[in-house]
Parts: sequence; structure tokens; C-alpha cells
Amino acid sequence: MTDDVPPLVLDIDGTLTDSDGRLDPRVFRYLPTWEAPVVLATGKAFPYPVSLSHYLGIGKNVIAENGGVVLADGTVSYQGDTDRAAAAAAEFVERGGDLGWPAFDDANEWRRTEIAANRSADEELLRTVAAEYGLEVVDTGYAYHVKTPGVEKGAGLTSVAETLGLDPEAFVAVGDSVNDVSTFRAAGRSYAVANADAPARAAADIVVERTYFDGTAAVLDSLVSE
Repeated sequence: MTDDVPPLVLDIDGTLTDSDGRLDPRVFRYLPTWEAPVVLATGKAFPYPVSLSHYLGIGKNVIAENGGVVLADGTVSYQGDTDRAAAAAAEFVERGGDLGWPAFDDANEWRRTEIAANRSADEELLRTVAAEYGLEVVDTGYAYHVKTPGVEKGAGLTSVAETLGLDPEAFVAVGDSVNDVSTFRAAGRSYAVANADAPARAAADIVVERTYFDGTAAVLDSLVSE
């Protein structure tokens, strides 16, 4: 890390993307040249942020599945009860629920610590079944995540920071969803892009004026100019 810019912890969907969910190409200009660690923190399954880190040419420091999987400095750790989440999902389907994904379920194919359901799924039934299994459901605005309580991105950031020999409060966080709230609390400074949901906006130190990666780019530009 240099004294010029802080380490970053960045959400992906809604933060590094455009309004159609596509990765903003400017990410390839900003992140590979960032002169401090960059941590990608997402609700997506583990391979997604690892692959993105690879193609960006940055260190593979990632928090996936809402904190369920953490990779830092070549060390992987898993949190959450995968079997219980899978059992709850099966029970949900048995009671007439539908996870809402196509035949090839890429949302869950590589997921290791939780189960994700499309937001078209029966939320009330999903929450009922999850509670019976001692699990919680988090609506990120992109999917319903059936997960172990207490497993959060913020705990993942604390773990990554420790592995990298950094203080979590040295990090600047940018995100857009309720699952970023714990990250905002763990990091030293936090920004919500303008498209963020109400919990993220309330938890962030600053809500930027611009949406999606336009907002994130504005934050990164401001950090460079400090």
C-alpha cells in the first residue's frame, strides 16, 4: 500500500456495473492501476469475483457469497452451513416454491455456503422455510440469499484485512445494497452510489450524486485527488 491512496473494498453488482448489470469497461482503467489492495466483495458465488480479479490483473482478494467465502493472500476460508441452506431450498421446492432460475442454474452451480433464489420466488414461503432451518433471507435487490445468520461481508473484510496486515478502518468501501451495510461499518470510510437501497444509503458516510459505476468512479477520482 502507498501513502497516496487507501485500500478499497468494492461491491460488484450495482457498483462496478451499469444499470443493465454489465461490467463498466472503465473498471479496467481504474482498478489495475490502483496502488493499494483492492478487495471485491459480492453476493455472487465464489468464482465470479476470482475470475474478475484475474482478468483485471489485480490481487485475488475477494469476499464472496455475502461473506461466506473469503480469499486473501492465497488462503481460502468458508463460513456458513451449506448443507442446511441446501436442505431449506429443497424443502422450499417441495412445498411448491420455485427458486426461479433456468435449467442451468448458474446462480447456485458454484455456490459453496448459501443458496440464492430469484426475486420472482415466493418470498413469504422462502422466509418461512428458512426460519424453520435457523437461516435468514437477505434481499440484495438482485436475489434472495438463504444464508447462515451472522455471516456478512463486514466480517469478511475484517478477515481479509488481518491476512493482509491492514486495519479494516484503512479501507474505503463503496456499495449499493443492504448486504454492504456490514462492510460500511467495518471500513473506515463508506460511500453509497446514488442507486443504493435505503439501508445502504442510511449506513454510508456519504451518498454520492451519481449512480452505478459513474458514482464509484467519482469516489475513486476524489480519493486520488486528496
